[in-house]
Amino acid sequence: MKLKYLLFVILAVCAVGGYAQFITPPAPSPTAKVVEKDGEETELAFGEEFSGEAPLNVTFYANAEEVDGFSVVYTWEFVRSGETYPFLTRYDADVQYTFNTSGTIMVQPKIIYTSKSDPNVVYEFGSYDFEPFRIVLAESSIKVPNAFSPNGDGINDYFNVYDVKSIVEFNATIYNRWGQQLYSWGIDQMDCESCGWDGTYKGKAVKDGVYYVIVTAKGADGLVYEFQRDVNVLRGYIEESAY
Repeated sequence: MKLKYLLFVILAVCAVGGYAQFITPPAPSPTAKVVEKDGEETELAFGEEFSGEAPLNVTFYANAEEVDGFSVVYTWEFVRSGETYPFLTRYDADVQYTFNTSGTIMVQPKIIYTSKSDPNVVYEFGSYDFEPFRIVLAESSIKVPNAFSPNGDGINDYFNVYDVKSIVEFNATIYNRWGQQLYSWGIDQMDCESCGWDGTYKGKAVKDGVYYVIVTAKGADGLVYEFQRDVNVLRGYIEESAY
C-alpha cells in the first residue's frame, strides 16, 4: 500500500480508555466481467488476462468500500501495449467498455481515499497494490463459401460466412443473375448455424443454380474485406460440407 506524504497512521476518530482507535480504509479488490459476442461470461481478478475476439464487452468493478470520514476518487487508465500514456481514462467506480481493436490493452485501476477533515491524510491504492487487467483481442479473419445445400437435412442449409474472428462491421447481400436483390443480412446474423440466406425469396425456394453475393466487412485490426462471388444453390448435394 502506497501512502502519500509518508503517512503511516491516519486520523484518530475516537479514544477509548486513553488509547487512540484508528480506521484504515481496507484494500479494494477490483474485478471484471467479460461478455463475449455469444453471451458467454467470464469473471476476472486484477492482474488476470483474457484473450478473445472483438467485439468484447467488459465491465470493471472497483469493489472499494465506503469509509466514514473519507471521500473516494476512482481512476481507470486504458493503455495499449507498447505505449506509455492512456488513450482513455474513466472516473467511475464501475466502468463498462467495448473492446473493438485488435491487440493488447492494459486496464489499471487506482482508488484514492482522502480524509474529509484533513486533506493531507491520503490512502492510495494503485499499481503497487494490484497489477492491471490485460485484454487481448485476436486479429480479424472471415471466409465466404461458394455453395450451400438448403435441402432441410440440417447440414449447410444456410449460406453464411465462416471462420469469423474479430469482425466489427459486416453486411452481405444476395442477388440473382439479373441483379435483383433476394436477401441481405448484417452483423447480428453473421456467425451462427441457422442464420444467413436459406435459399428462399419471399417465402418460396429459389431454383438450383448460380446466384451472386457481395460481402463487405471490417476487422478490429482495421482490415477491410470485400468479397464478390458466385453462390451455387445445390439442394441435391448431400455431403458433410458443401463448402
